[in-house]
Amino acid sequence: MFKRQTGTGRIITSVRYNDFMRKLLVLCLVLAAACATPASTQIFSPNEPLLYQTVTPSATTGPTGLIEFAETPLPSPTPFDYIIKGGDTLGSIADRFHVSLDALLAANPDVSPNAMSIGETLKIPSTPKNISGEGTPTPAPFTVQQIGCHPTGDQQLWCFALAYNDSPDPMEDVTAQVTLLDSEGRSKASQMATLPLNLLPAHQALPLSVLFAAAPAGLHPQVQVLTAVRLTPDDQRYRPAVVQNTRVQVDWTGLSAQADGQVLLPADSKPAASVWVAAVAYDRDGRVVGVRRWESSSGLEPGGSLPFSMLLSSVAGDIERVDFVVEARP
Repeated sequence: MFKRQTGTGRIITSVRYNDFMRKLLVLCLVLAAACATPASTQIFSPNEPLLYQTVTPSATTGPTGLIEFAETPLPSPTPFDYIIKGGDTLGSIADRFHVSLDALLAANPDVSPNAMSIGETLKIPSTPKNISGEGTPTPAPFTVQQIGCHPTGDQQLWCFALAYNDSPDPMEDVTAQVTLLDSEGRSKASQMATLPLNLLPAHQALPLSVLFAAAPAGLHPQVQVLTAVRLTPDDQRYRPAVVQNTRVQVDWTGLSAQADGQVLLPADSKPAASVWVAAVAYDRDGRVVGVRRWESSSGLEPGGSLPFSMLLSSVAGDIERVDFVVEARP
């Protein structure tokens, strides 16, 4: 047994066997129940808060393949109709729906820009930023640092796109569209990916994640930012909670970890009624391999602390570190 001190003050404790002992232990699990050693401890109180996006692979499942980011343009979704209103111009309509003027003209070859009539119907070539046909604001910029998809069996596929907020202000409503493309760039499946929290704090990263229930092999992911709203400094909808005294214990398989810690609320803050903690597991290469959310509605008073505990699992290889992000709301 050894303990490793991380740069953020967390202790990761891991029990590692050599190859001989691991093979011997697996043999014991198969041949004799008396030799069995549990891969992890899953003990929670009856009041265990709701957990988010839990992936529980078999303890005997090894690392699975990683589908790397594909620099392939997204195909255009199905066009939608728009009824021209008073004061509309082709330019204003193009700006509203985030399409180029050339694309709008190409979709409406029979429409004259100088002779549009109120009540006339236009075809709008939708984009991944606007699939519903609703006018949407331009998303606040953030960085997608990585995207990877991991098969979990039965043609299911977990996809993670790591979003990093490099602005000085927190963001909310951060979403992206993940599209699975074949070798010729054709879309085979597409779903919206979301964060485990409502909030993406300044200078922190959280994975946008999505589960494809049926995904053929050999597809490559593409991510397109949909929404992101930057909060103003006077926004009072979140409390300045912090996570401290975290401890992560990785089991002998490397595929699951027990994560514990405390949420603290500064004494000069206002009370929080709801607290969420997101735990994100990374492998040795810094790739996201798992995410889980812990929730509590028991409330947190200024100057107080709230303990949390959760079991986190990996979908693709050994857990090397776990990062935490907290969200507290009134």
